[in-house]
Amino acid sequence: MTWAAVAASLVFWALRLWSTPLATPTHATVVALAAAMQGDPARVLGSDGPPGAPSVVPQAVPADARFKLVGVVAPRAPGAGGVALIATDGKPAKAYRVGAAVDGELALLSVRPRAASLGPRGQPAQVELQLPALPAPASGTLGAAARGRVPAAVAVPPPQPGEPDDAEPPPMPRTPASPERAPS
Repeated sequence: MTWAAVAASLVFWALRLWSTPLATPTHATVVALAAAMQGDPARVLGSDGPPGAPSVVPQAVPADARFKLVGVVAPRAPGAGGVALIATDGKPAKAYRVGAAVDGELALLSVRPRAASLGPRGQPAQVELQLPALPAPASGTLGAAARGRVPAAVAVPPPQPGEPDDAEPPPMPRTPASPERAPS
């Protein structure tokens, strides 16, 4: 048993060392780690911010047509940070943390469930973005089965011993719910 494990290990390492690796596809690109979003994952996952952080109550502010709120990661505690996905001037959406500059002097001031506020740092919000309303839930209907128009299944008795296998089954009963049409 021990010699089988030693032999298996030798075969494994021999194949590993003397085999040629597969070539990298020509269309493959190197992933840049610098482009990845870096920061404190605890804040993204909803941990509380520093103790004593002020809670800001947003006021109603008009929305700017250049910005579209695509998604939010809102904390449970108000004013504890968060991330918003915002599309600017019809470009693809980018992720912004609370406090990050979105466009020029506008920064992401706060994130709430289904909303985000933009404005200059240290000042009240100038732009209030809302996520679009959710569509109504789909509700199905049972159709013809609920109205009783589907005929019930007819039970066919199992073949009796001694009966030939190619015996003709009993005739199907006619359903009165489907009237026959006259040829035209």
